[in-house]
Amino acid sequence: MSAMFHTIAPSYDFFTRVFSYGMDRHWKKVCVARAVLPESPLVLDLASGTGDFSLLVAGRYPGSRSVAVDLTERMLQLAQARGISRAVCADAELLPFPDGFFDGVFIGYGLRNFRNLPEVVREIERVTRPGGLLVSLDFFLPANRWLRRLYLGWLYVQGAFFGLLLHGQPRVYTYIPDSLRTFVSIDEFSSLLRRTGYRPVDTRRFLLGGIGIHWAAKEPST
Repeated sequence: MSAMFHTIAPSYDFFTRVFSYGMDRHWKKVCVARAVLPESPLVLDLASGTGDFSLLVAGRYPGSRSVAVDLTERMLQLAQARGISRAVCADAELLPFPDGFFDGVFIGYGLRNFRNLPEVVREIERVTRPGGLLVSLDFFLPANRWLRRLYLGWLYVQGAFFGLLLHGQPRVYTYIPDSLRTFVSIDEFSSLLRRTGYRPVDTRRFLLGGIGIHWAAKEPST
């Protein structure tokens, strides 16, 4: 997976915008606009890609500090070229940060690529301070099985087209529906967050449940 992301890194932002018909930027702005963080927050931009969330948080919270973490060094190099100074190459299942380190964690399109989703959520919860926030934007499986089939088929055709157009390899972007086939629905992910120690958990759905945003607050210490 890391080798594949190294290949697509230079065209990743363009692909994300075009593949979403320009909606990606709006979705990410919604993520940040509804996130309630303290003044000058310390934020983890997990599976950061080229650092969109780091830049959006900096725009809303002057004085904020972001750490971009990704498993692909090429993505982090591109993030640094955009002005993001703190970039760490690390595995989301074993983050090199102490307990309760971050005020907020943002993650875009990364959850379904992890080998062990519950373990990653527990690790995110560990490095988040009590009362801190997790914000996630990702693809999800629509609850209706017929809609699910149509959605996966549409993603496959779109991915193959852009893979051929941008890289001459139709299979490059079909990793999206491939990774989604064994993933969860928006409601199932909400339940996982609650079991891990996040309350309240708020959601917003797009594309009939094919895209979802979660805002989840880690429960305060007792």
